[in-house]
Amino acid sequence: MNEIIRSTRVAVAGTSLDPQDWSTFRALAHRMLDEAIDGIAGVRARPVWQPIPDEVRASARAGVPRQPTDLAEVYREFTEHVAPYATGNVHPGFMGWVHGGGTAVGMLAEMLAAGLNANLGGRDHMPIEIERQIVDWMRNLFGFPAGASGIFVTGTSMANLMAVLVARTSALGALARQHGVGNDGALLTAYASKAAHGCISRAMDIAGLGTDALRKIDVDADHRIDVAALRAQIAADREVGFKPFLVTASAGTVDIGAIDDLKAVAALCREEGIWFHVDGAFGALAILSPELAPLLDGIELADSIALDFHKWGQVPYDAGFLLVRDGERHRQAFAQPAAYLQREARGLAAGCVWPCDFGPDLSRGFRALKTWFTLRTFGTDRLGAAIARSCALAKYLEARVLAEPRLELLAPVNLNIVCFRYRADDAVNREIVADVQESGIAAPSSTALDGKFAIRAAIVNHRTDETDIDALVSAVLRFGARRNSERVIEVEAPPLAAQ
Repeated sequence: MNEIIRSTRVAVAGTSLDPQDWSTFRALAHRMLDEAIDGIAGVRARPVWQPIPDEVRASARAGVPRQPTDLAEVYREFTEHVAPYATGNVHPGFMGWVHGGGTAVGMLAEMLAAGLNANLGGRDHMPIEIERQIVDWMRNLFGFPAGASGIFVTGTSMANLMAVLVARTSALGALARQHGVGNDGALLTAYASKAAHGCISRAMDIAGLGTDALRKIDVDADHRIDVAALRAQIAADREVGFKPFLVTASAGTVDIGAIDDLKAVAALCREEGIWFHVDGAFGALAILSPELAPLLDGIELADSIALDFHKWGQVPYDAGFLLVRDGERHRQAFAQPAAYLQREARGLAAGCVWPCDFGPDLSRGFRALKTWFTLRTFGTDRLGAAIARSCALAKYLEARVLAEPRLELLAPVNLNIVCFRYRADDAVNREIVADVQESGIAAPSSTALDGKFAIRAAIVNHRTDETDIDALVSAVLRFGARRNSERVIEVEAPPLAAQ
Protein backbone atom coordinates (compact mmCIF):
# COMPACT_ATOMS: atom_id res chain seq x y z
CA MET A 1 0.00 0.00 0.00
CA ASN A 2 2.77 2.43 0.89
CA GLU A 3 4.44 1.68 -2.44
CA ILE A 4 1.22 2.52 -4.28
CA ILE A 5 0.95 5.82 -2.41
CA ARG A 6 4.58 6.69 -3.21
CA SER A 7 4.05 5.85 -6.89
CA THR A 8 0.95 8.01 -7.02
CA ARG A 9 2.82 10.94 -5.47
CA VAL A 10 5.55 10.63 -8.08
CA ALA A 11 2.96 10.47 -10.88
CA VAL A 12 1.24 13.70 -9.84
CA ALA A 13 4.37 15.62 -8.87
CA GLY A 14 4.81 18.80 -10.85
CA THR A 15 1.26 18.86 -12.26
CA SER A 16 0.24 22.05 -10.44
CA LEU A 17 -0.19 24.97 -12.83
CA ASP A 18 0.89 27.55 -10.27
CA PRO A 19 4.14 29.43 -11.02
CA GLN A 20 7.32 27.76 -9.80
CA ASP A 21 8.79 31.19 -9.10
CA TRP A 22 6.18 33.52 -7.70
CA SER A 23 8.57 36.49 -7.61
CA THR A 24 9.26 36.31 -11.34
CA PHE A 25 5.57 35.81 -12.07
CA ARG A 26 4.64 38.77 -9.86
CA ALA A 27 7.10 41.06 -11.66
CA LEU A 28 5.70 40.11 -15.07
CA ALA A 29 2.14 40.43 -13.81
CA HIS A 30 2.84 43.96 -12.57
CA ARG A 31 4.35 44.80 -15.95
CA MET A 32 1.24 43.47 -17.71
CA LEU A 33 -1.00 45.56 -15.50
CA ASP A 34 1.12 48.69 -15.93
CA GLU A 35 1.13 48.31 -19.70
CA ALA A 36 -2.60 47.65 -19.80
CA ILE A 37 -3.20 50.85 -17.84
CA ASP A 38 -0.77 52.71 -20.12
CA GLY A 39 -2.71 51.44 -23.11
CA ILE A 40 -5.94 52.97 -21.83
CA ALA A 41 -4.32 56.18 -20.61
CA GLY A 42 -2.54 56.73 -23.93
CA VAL A 43 -5.27 55.42 -26.21
CA ARG A 44 -5.36 58.57 -28.37
CA ALA A 45 -1.76 57.98 -29.44
CA ARG A 46 -2.69 54.93 -31.51
CA PRO A 47 -5.07 54.29 -34.42
CA VAL A 48 -8.68 53.50 -33.65
CA TRP A 49 -8.36 50.34 -35.75
CA GLN A 50 -5.89 48.98 -38.26
CA PRO A 51 -6.03 46.09 -40.74
CA ILE A 52 -4.38 42.84 -39.67
CA PRO A 53 -1.21 42.14 -41.71
CA ASP A 54 -1.10 38.76 -43.42
CA GLU A 55 1.85 37.58 -41.36
CA VAL A 56 0.09 38.49 -38.12
CA ARG A 57 -3.06 36.69 -39.15
CA ALA A 58 -0.95 33.68 -40.13
CA SER A 59 0.51 33.56 -36.62
CA ALA A 60 -2.96 32.62 -35.34
CA ARG A 61 -2.93 29.51 -37.50
CA ALA A 62 -0.24 27.68 -35.53
CA GLY A 63 -0.90 24.12 -34.41
CA VAL A 64 -1.92 22.83 -30.98
CA PRO A 65 0.74 23.87 -28.41
CA ARG A 66 1.77 20.50 -27.01
CA GLN A 67 4.74 21.84 -25.06
CA PRO A 68 4.95 24.75 -22.60
CA THR A 69 5.95 28.25 -23.66
CA ASP A 70 7.42 30.78 -21.28
CA LEU A 71 4.77 33.23 -20.08
CA ALA A 72 6.92 36.19 -21.08
CA GLU A 73 7.02 34.87 -24.66
CA VAL A 74 3.25 34.37 -24.73
CA TYR A 75 2.79 37.92 -23.48
CA ARG A 76 5.16 39.20 -26.16
CA GLU A 77 3.02 37.56 -28.82
CA PHE A 78 -0.04 39.19 -27.30
CA THR A 79 1.50 42.68 -27.31
CA GLU A 80 2.72 42.32 -30.91
CA HIS A 81 -0.02 40.29 -32.56
CA VAL A 82 -3.22 40.77 -30.61
CA ALA A 83 -3.45 44.08 -28.78
CA PRO A 84 -2.63 46.34 -31.78
CA TYR A 85 -5.36 44.74 -33.89
CA ALA A 86 -8.34 44.74 -31.54
CA THR A 87 -11.76 46.16 -32.40
CA GLY A 88 -10.76 49.58 -31.13
CA ASN A 89 -13.82 50.42 -29.07
CA VAL A 90 -11.63 51.60 -26.19
CA HIS A 91 -10.60 54.48 -28.47
CA PRO A 92 -12.71 57.67 -28.42
CA GLY A 93 -12.77 57.67 -32.23
CA PHE A 94 -14.69 54.39 -32.32
CA MET A 95 -18.24 55.26 -33.42
CA GLY A 96 -19.10 52.26 -35.52
CA TRP A 97 -21.35 50.01 -33.52
CA VAL A 98 -22.94 50.47 -30.11
CA HIS A 99 -19.90 49.28 -28.16
CA GLY A 100 -19.04 50.72 -24.79
CA GLY A 101 -15.52 51.95 -24.15
CA GLY A 102 -14.98 50.13 -20.85
CA THR A 103 -13.03 51.64 -17.97
CA ALA A 104 -9.80 50.98 -16.10
CA VAL A 105 -11.94 50.30 -13.02
CA GLY A 106 -13.86 47.61 -14.88
CA MET A 107 -10.60 46.06 -16.08
CA LEU A 108 -9.38 45.73 -12.49
CA ALA A 109 -12.70 44.24 -11.41
CA GLU A 110 -12.46 41.66 -14.19
CA MET A 111 -9.02 40.72 -12.91
CA LEU A 112 -10.35 40.32 -9.37
CA ALA A 113 -13.26 38.21 -10.61
CA ALA A 114 -10.83 35.95 -12.46
CA GLY A 115 -8.84 35.56 -9.26
CA LEU A 116 -11.92 34.38 -7.38
CA ASN A 117 -12.89 32.07 -10.25
CA ALA A 118 -16.41 31.92 -8.85
CA ASN A 119 -19.18 29.91 -10.51
CA LEU A 120 -22.43 31.84 -10.11
CA GLY A 121 -24.75 29.03 -11.09
CA GLY A 122 -25.73 28.58 -7.47
CA ARG A 123 -24.73 27.73 -3.90
CA ASP A 124 -24.27 30.09 -0.97
CA HIS A 125 -21.44 32.59 -1.51
CA MET A 126 -21.05 36.36 -1.64
CA PRO A 127 -20.58 36.73 -5.42
CA ILE A 128 -24.21 35.66 -5.81
CA GLU A 129 -25.26 38.21 -3.20
CA ILE A 130 -23.49 40.89 -5.26
CA GLU A 131 -25.48 39.86 -8.33
CA ARG A 132 -28.68 39.93 -6.27
CA GLN A 133 -27.82 43.41 -5.06
CA ILE A 134 -27.59 44.63 -8.65
CA VAL A 135 -30.94 42.97 -9.36
CA ASP A 136 -32.36 45.02 -6.47
CA TRP A 137 -30.82 48.20 -7.87
CA MET A 138 -32.35 47.53 -11.30
CA ARG A 139 -35.75 46.86 -9.72
CA ASN A 140 -35.49 50.23 -8.05
CA LEU A 141 -34.31 52.12 -11.11
CA PHE A 142 -37.02 50.74 -13.39
CA GLY A 143 -39.84 50.84 -10.85
CA PHE A 144 -40.36 47.06 -10.76
CA PRO A 145 -41.99 45.31 -7.78
CA ALA A 146 -40.16 43.42 -5.04
CA GLY A 147 -40.97 40.07 -6.66
CA ALA A 148 -39.12 40.93 -9.86
CA SER A 149 -36.14 38.81 -10.86
CA GLY A 150 -33.00 39.50 -12.83
CA ILE A 151 -29.98 37.71 -14.17
CA PHE A 152 -26.70 38.49 -15.93
CA VAL A 153 -26.20 36.98 -19.38
CA THR A 154 -23.76 37.46 -22.24
CA GLY A 155 -25.73 40.25 -23.90
CA THR A 156 -29.13 41.51 -24.98
CA SER A 157 -29.39 38.95 -27.79
CA MET A 158 -29.45 36.24 -25.11
CA ALA A 159 -31.65 38.32 -22.82
CA ASN A 160 -34.19 38.83 -25.62
CA LEU A 161 -34.21 35.09 -26.33
CA MET A 162 -34.81 34.36 -22.66
CA ALA A 163 -37.66 36.89 -22.58
CA VAL A 164 -39.29 35.10 -25.54
CA LEU A 165 -38.96 31.81 -23.64
CA VAL A 166 -40.48 33.27 -20.48
CA ALA A 167 -43.37 34.74 -22.48
CA ARG A 168 -43.82 31.44 -24.34
CA THR A 169 -43.99 29.46 -21.08
CA SER A 170 -46.38 32.03 -19.63
CA ALA A 171 -48.65 31.66 -22.66
CA LEU A 172 -48.55 27.86 -22.97
CA GLY A 173 -48.02 26.82 -19.36
CA ALA A 174 -45.04 25.10 -17.76
CA LEU A 175 -46.03 21.71 -19.22
CA ALA A 176 -44.99 22.97 -22.65
CA ARG A 177 -41.39 22.59 -21.45
CA GLN A 178 -42.03 18.86 -21.12
CA HIS A 179 -44.37 18.17 -24.03
CA GLY A 180 -43.19 20.82 -26.51
CA VAL A 181 -45.07 23.77 -27.92
CA GLY A 182 -47.58 21.52 -29.78
CA ASN A 183 -50.51 22.85 -31.75
CA ASP A 184 -51.06 25.79 -29.43
CA GLY A 185 -47.48 26.89 -29.95
CA ALA A 186 -47.99 26.90 -33.71
CA LEU A 187 -50.66 29.56 -33.22
CA LEU A 188 -48.53 31.94 -31.14
CA THR A 189 -47.67 35.25 -32.79
CA ALA A 190 -45.28 37.96 -31.67
CA TYR A 191 -44.83 41.57 -32.75
CA ALA A 192 -41.99 44.05 -33.18
CA SER A 193 -41.31 46.97 -35.44
CA LYS A 194 -39.47 46.66 -38.74
CA ALA A 195 -36.68 48.61 -37.05
CA ALA A 196 -36.26 46.06 -34.25
CA HIS A 197 -32.96 44.24 -33.87
CA GLY A 198 -32.56 41.03 -35.87
CA CYS A 199 -31.98 39.02 -32.69
CA ILE A 200 -35.75 39.14 -32.08
CA SER A 201 -36.33 37.06 -35.22
CA ARG A 202 -33.50 34.76 -34.21
CA ALA A 203 -35.08 34.33 -30.76
CA MET A 204 -38.34 33.24 -32.37
CA ASP A 205 -36.38 30.74 -34.44
CA ILE A 206 -34.47 29.29 -31.49
CA ALA A 207 -37.62 29.18 -29.35
CA GLY A 208 -39.17 26.84 -31.92
CA LEU A 209 -41.90 29.30 -32.90
CA GLY A 210 -40.43 30.24 -36.27
CA THR A 211 -39.53 33.61 -37.70
CA ASP A 212 -42.81 33.74 -39.66
CA ALA A 213 -44.62 34.02 -36.32
CA LEU A 214 -42.98 37.42 -35.78
CA ARG A 215 -45.09 40.18 -37.30
CA LYS A 216 -42.91 43.12 -38.32
CA ILE A 217 -44.93 46.28 -37.91
CA ASP A 218 -44.38 49.47 -39.90
CA VAL A 219 -42.78 52.48 -38.25
CA ASP A 220 -43.89 56.09 -38.23
CA ALA A 221 -41.97 59.15 -39.43
CA ASP A 222 -39.86 59.03 -36.27
CA HIS A 223 -38.97 55.35 -36.85
CA ARG A 224 -41.13 54.26 -33.90
CA ILE A 225 -43.51 51.32 -34.06
CA ASP A 226 -46.88 52.36 -35.51
CA VAL A 227 -49.17 51.54 -32.58
CA ALA A 228 -52.34 51.77 -34.70
CA ALA A 229 -50.86 49.31 -37.19
CA LEU A 230 -49.83 47.07 -34.28
CA ARG A 231 -53.36 47.09 -32.92
CA ALA A 232 -54.81 46.27 -36.34
CA GLN A 233 -52.39 43.36 -36.87
CA ILE A 234 -53.20 41.89 -33.47
CA ALA A 235 -56.92 42.11 -34.23
CA ALA A 236 -56.43 40.51 -37.66
CA ASP A 237 -54.44 37.66 -36.16
CA ARG A 238 -57.03 37.00 -33.48
CA GLU A 239 -59.74 37.01 -36.13
CA VAL A 240 -58.19 34.05 -37.96
CA GLY A 241 -57.39 32.09 -34.80
CA PHE A 242 -53.82 33.05 -33.96
CA LYS A 243 -52.81 33.71 -30.36
CA PRO A 244 -50.82 36.95 -29.90
CA PHE A 245 -48.51 36.47 -26.92
CA LEU A 246 -45.62 38.95 -27.10
CA VAL A 247 -44.85 42.49 -28.19
CA THR A 248 -41.23 43.64 -28.20
CA ALA A 249 -40.79 47.40 -28.14
CA SER A 250 -37.44 49.06 -28.79
CA ALA A 251 -35.78 51.51 -26.43
CA GLY A 252 -33.09 52.63 -28.85
CA THR A 253 -33.37 50.98 -32.28
CA VAL A 254 -30.20 49.59 -33.78
CA ASP A 255 -30.15 51.85 -36.85
CA ILE A 256 -30.95 55.29 -35.45
CA GLY A 257 -31.68 54.95 -31.74
CA ALA A 258 -35.44 55.53 -31.90
CA ILE A 259 -37.53 54.80 -28.81
CA ASP A 260 -40.99 53.35 -29.34
CA ASP A 261 -43.97 54.90 -27.56
CA LEU A 262 -43.55 52.58 -24.59
CA LYS A 263 -46.55 53.89 -22.70
CA ALA A 264 -48.90 53.35 -25.64
CA VAL A 265 -47.52 49.87 -26.33
CA ALA A 266 -47.84 48.99 -22.64
CA ALA A 267 -51.48 50.07 -22.60
CA LEU A 268 -52.24 48.00 -25.70
CA CYS A 269 -50.53 44.94 -24.23
CA ARG A 270 -52.46 45.24 -20.97
CA GLU A 271 -55.70 45.60 -22.90
CA GLU A 272 -54.93 42.54 -25.03
CA GLY A 273 -53.35 40.40 -22.30
CA ILE A 274 -50.02 40.20 -24.14
CA TRP A 275 -46.51 40.02 -22.65
CA PHE A 276 -44.81 43.41 -23.03
CA HIS A 277 -41.06 43.16 -23.48
CA VAL A 278 -38.60 46.03 -24.01
CA ASP A 279 -35.38 45.55 -25.96
CA GLY A 280 -33.35 48.24 -24.26
CA ALA A 281 -29.90 47.01 -25.31
CA PHE A 282 -28.36 50.41 -24.80
CA GLY A 283 -31.28 52.83 -24.56
CA ALA A 284 -32.73 51.44 -21.33
CA LEU A 285 -29.77 52.86 -19.40
CA ALA A 286 -30.95 56.35 -20.35
CA ILE A 287 -32.94 55.85 -17.13
CA LEU A 288 -29.73 56.95 -15.35
CA SER A 289 -29.96 60.44 -16.86
CA PRO A 290 -32.66 62.76 -15.46
CA GLU A 291 -32.48 64.59 -18.78
CA LEU A 292 -33.18 61.49 -20.88
CA ALA A 293 -35.25 59.30 -18.55
CA PRO A 294 -38.59 60.89 -19.63
CA LEU A 295 -38.00 59.41 -23.10
CA LEU A 296 -38.49 55.99 -21.48
CA ASP A 297 -41.89 56.81 -20.00
CA GLY A 298 -43.78 53.51 -19.84
CA ILE A 299 -40.77 51.21 -19.45
CA GLU A 300 -41.77 50.73 -15.81
CA LEU A 301 -44.88 48.92 -17.13
CA ALA A 302 -42.91 46.28 -19.02
CA ASP A 303 -43.13 42.60 -18.17
CA SER A 304 -39.43 42.25 -18.99
CA ILE A 305 -36.49 44.43 -19.99
CA ALA A 306 -33.28 43.40 -21.72
CA LEU A 307 -30.20 45.63 -21.55
CA ASP A 308 -26.42 45.67 -21.75
CA PHE A 309 -24.19 47.17 -19.11
CA HIS A 310 -21.30 46.84 -21.57
CA LYS A 311 -22.76 49.55 -23.80
CA TRP A 312 -23.79 52.85 -22.19
CA GLY A 313 -22.90 51.42 -18.77
CA GLN A 314 -19.22 51.26 -19.87
CA VAL A 315 -18.70 47.87 -18.19
CA PRO A 316 -16.10 45.70 -19.99
CA TYR A 317 -17.55 42.99 -22.22
CA ASP A 318 -19.66 41.05 -21.58
CA ALA A 319 -22.43 42.07 -19.19
CA GLY A 320 -25.95 41.66 -20.52
CA PHE A 321 -28.95 41.63 -18.20
CA LEU A 322 -32.59 40.51 -18.13
CA LEU A 323 -35.11 41.93 -15.67
CA VAL A 324 -38.51 40.21 -15.31
CA ARG A 325 -41.47 41.71 -13.46
CA ASP A 326 -42.88 38.38 -12.26
CA GLY A 327 -39.99 36.43 -10.79
CA GLU A 328 -42.06 33.26 -10.42
CA ARG A 329 -42.95 33.18 -14.12
CA HIS A 330 -39.28 33.73 -14.86
CA ARG A 331 -38.33 30.79 -12.65
CA GLN A 332 -40.98 28.51 -14.16
CA ALA A 333 -39.45 29.03 -17.60
CA PHE A 334 -36.01 27.69 -16.61
CA ALA A 335 -35.88 25.92 -13.23
CA GLN A 336 -35.16 22.21 -13.47
CA PRO A 337 -34.73 19.90 -10.46
CA ALA A 338 -31.68 17.66 -10.36
CA ALA A 339 -30.15 15.58 -7.58
CA TYR A 340 -26.74 17.21 -8.04
CA LEU A 341 -28.37 20.63 -7.56
CA GLN A 342 -30.14 19.70 -4.34
CA ARG A 343 -30.70 22.71 -2.06
CA GLU A 344 -29.91 22.31 1.63
CA ALA A 345 -30.90 24.12 4.80
CA ARG A 346 -27.27 24.87 5.66
CA GLY A 347 -23.77 24.61 4.25
CA LEU A 348 -22.48 25.61 0.82
CA ALA A 349 -25.60 24.23 -0.92
CA ALA A 350 -27.94 26.45 1.11
CA GLY A 351 -30.48 28.73 -0.49
CA CYS A 352 -33.72 27.81 -2.23
CA VAL A 353 -33.45 29.88 -5.42
CA TRP A 354 -30.21 29.89 -7.40
CA PRO A 355 -29.32 31.91 -10.51
CA CYS A 356 -29.42 28.73 -12.61
CA ASP A 357 -33.18 28.70 -11.94
CA PHE A 358 -33.54 31.85 -14.04
CA GLY A 359 -31.61 30.95 -17.18
CA PRO A 360 -30.09 28.17 -19.28
CA ASP A 361 -26.58 28.41 -17.83
CA LEU A 362 -25.39 26.38 -14.86
CA SER A 363 -21.78 27.52 -15.16
CA ARG A 364 -21.76 31.31 -15.01
CA GLY A 365 -18.95 33.80 -14.52
CA PHE A 366 -18.92 36.69 -12.07
CA ARG A 367 -20.10 39.36 -14.54
CA ALA A 368 -21.78 41.16 -11.68
CA LEU A 369 -18.48 42.19 -10.05
CA LYS A 370 -17.29 44.53 -12.84
CA THR A 371 -20.81 45.98 -12.99
CA TRP A 372 -20.88 46.42 -9.21
CA PHE A 373 -17.44 48.09 -9.26
CA THR A 374 -18.58 50.42 -12.05
CA LEU A 375 -21.82 51.43 -10.34
CA ARG A 376 -20.21 51.79 -6.92
CA THR A 377 -17.12 53.68 -8.14
CA PHE A 378 -18.79 56.16 -10.48
CA GLY A 379 -22.37 56.26 -9.20
CA THR A 380 -25.45 56.41 -11.38
CA ASP A 381 -25.40 60.23 -11.54
CA ARG A 382 -21.98 60.33 -13.18
CA LEU A 383 -22.82 57.48 -15.53
CA GLY A 384 -26.04 59.24 -16.44
CA ALA A 385 -24.12 62.43 -17.18
CA ALA A 386 -21.80 60.49 -19.50
CA ILE A 387 -24.83 59.07 -21.30
CA ALA A 388 -26.37 62.53 -21.72
CA ARG A 389 -23.01 63.83 -22.94
CA SER A 390 -22.89 61.25 -25.74
CA CYS A 391 -26.33 62.41 -26.89
CA ALA A 392 -25.15 66.02 -26.83
CA LEU A 393 -22.18 65.03 -29.00
CA ALA A 394 -24.59 63.39 -31.44
CA LYS A 395 -26.43 66.68 -31.68
CA TYR A 396 -23.08 68.39 -32.31
CA LEU A 397 -22.38 65.96 -35.16
CA GLU A 398 -25.88 66.55 -36.50
CA ALA A 399 -25.18 70.30 -36.55
CA ARG A 400 -21.87 69.72 -38.35
CA VAL A 401 -23.64 67.60 -40.98
CA LEU A 402 -26.45 70.10 -41.51
CA ALA A 403 -23.95 72.95 -41.86
CA GLU A 404 -21.91 71.15 -44.52
CA PRO A 405 -23.39 71.21 -48.07
CA ARG A 406 -21.41 68.13 -49.07
CA LEU A 407 -23.10 66.02 -46.37
CA GLU A 408 -26.69 64.82 -46.00
CA LEU A 409 -28.53 63.85 -42.80
CA LEU A 410 -30.59 60.69 -43.36
CA ALA A 411 -32.56 60.29 -40.13
CA PRO A 412 -33.61 62.25 -37.06
CA VAL A 413 -31.12 62.14 -34.19
CA ASN A 414 -33.00 60.61 -31.26
CA LEU A 415 -30.25 59.69 -28.83
CA ASN A 416 -26.61 59.09 -29.71
CA ILE A 417 -26.73 57.73 -33.27
CA VAL A 418 -26.25 59.90 -36.36
CA CYS A 419 -26.87 58.52 -39.86
CA PHE A 420 -25.59 60.65 -42.71
CA ARG A 421 -23.77 60.39 -46.02
CA TYR A 422 -21.50 62.22 -48.41
CA ARG A 423 -23.53 63.64 -51.28
CA ALA A 424 -22.54 60.95 -53.76
CA ASP A 425 -23.75 57.48 -54.70
CA ASP A 426 -23.76 54.41 -52.48
CA ALA A 427 -20.52 53.08 -53.97
CA VAL A 428 -18.63 56.23 -53.00
CA ASN A 429 -20.05 56.22 -49.48
CA ARG A 430 -19.21 52.55 -49.00
CA GLU A 431 -15.59 53.30 -49.91
CA ILE A 432 -15.55 56.32 -47.60
CA VAL A 433 -16.46 54.16 -44.60
CA ALA A 434 -13.67 51.70 -45.36
CA ASP A 435 -11.20 54.54 -46.03
CA VAL A 436 -11.95 56.22 -42.71
CA GLN A 437 -11.67 52.94 -40.81
CA GLU A 438 -8.37 52.00 -42.45
CA SER A 439 -6.94 55.46 -41.82
CA GLY A 440 -7.18 54.87 -38.07
CA ILE A 441 -8.73 58.31 -37.60
CA ALA A 442 -12.20 57.06 -36.70
CA ALA A 443 -14.34 53.96 -37.02
CA PRO A 444 -17.90 54.59 -38.20
CA SER A 445 -20.12 51.77 -39.41
CA SER A 446 -22.89 51.72 -42.00
CA THR A 447 -26.53 50.82 -42.47
CA ALA A 448 -29.28 51.29 -45.04
CA LEU A 449 -32.12 53.75 -44.56
CA ASP A 450 -34.93 54.11 -47.09
CA GLY A 451 -32.81 52.37 -49.67
CA LYS A 452 -29.78 54.61 -49.15
CA PHE A 453 -26.38 53.57 -47.86
CA ALA A 454 -25.74 55.51 -44.65
CA ILE A 455 -22.60 56.30 -42.68
CA ARG A 456 -23.57 55.51 -39.10
CA ALA A 457 -21.88 57.11 -36.12
CA ALA A 458 -22.87 55.64 -32.76
CA ILE A 459 -21.37 57.74 -29.97
CA VAL A 460 -21.11 55.52 -26.90
CA ASN A 461 -17.57 55.88 -25.56
CA HIS A 462 -17.29 58.14 -22.52
CA ARG A 463 -13.89 59.35 -23.81
CA THR A 464 -15.28 60.82 -27.04
CA ASP A 465 -15.36 64.61 -27.33
CA GLU A 466 -15.85 67.32 -29.99
CA THR A 467 -12.35 66.86 -31.40
CA ASP A 468 -13.18 63.27 -32.26
CA ILE A 469 -16.40 64.37 -33.99
CA ASP A 470 -14.46 67.00 -35.94
CA ALA A 471 -11.88 64.40 -36.96
CA LEU A 472 -14.61 62.10 -38.26
CA VAL A 473 -16.26 64.86 -40.30
CA SER A 474 -12.94 66.02 -41.74
CA ALA A 475 -12.01 62.46 -42.70
CA VAL A 476 -15.36 61.84 -44.40
CA LEU A 477 -15.03 65.06 -46.38
CA ARG A 478 -11.44 64.36 -47.38
CA PHE A 479 -12.02 60.78 -48.48
CA GLY A 480 -15.35 61.73 -50.03
CA ALA A 481 -13.70 64.37 -52.22
CA ARG A 482 -11.01 61.90 -53.24
CA ARG A 483 -13.42 59.07 -53.99
CA ASN A 484 -15.93 61.30 -55.74
CA SER A 485 -13.26 62.39 -58.18
CA GLU A 486 -12.30 58.78 -58.95
CA ARG A 487 -14.20 56.02 -60.69
CA VAL A 488 -15.40 53.71 -57.92
CA ILE A 489 -15.92 50.08 -58.84
CA GLU A 490 -19.19 48.77 -57.37
CA VAL A 491 -18.59 45.53 -55.45
CA GLU A 492 -21.64 43.38 -54.81
CA ALA A 493 -22.15 42.91 -51.08
CA PRO A 494 -22.93 39.43 -49.72
CA PRO A 495 -26.63 38.79 -49.11
CA LEU A 496 -27.92 39.71 -45.67
CA ALA A 497 -29.11 36.95 -43.40
CA ALA A 498 -32.88 36.74 -43.12
CA GLN A 499 -34.15 38.81 -40.23
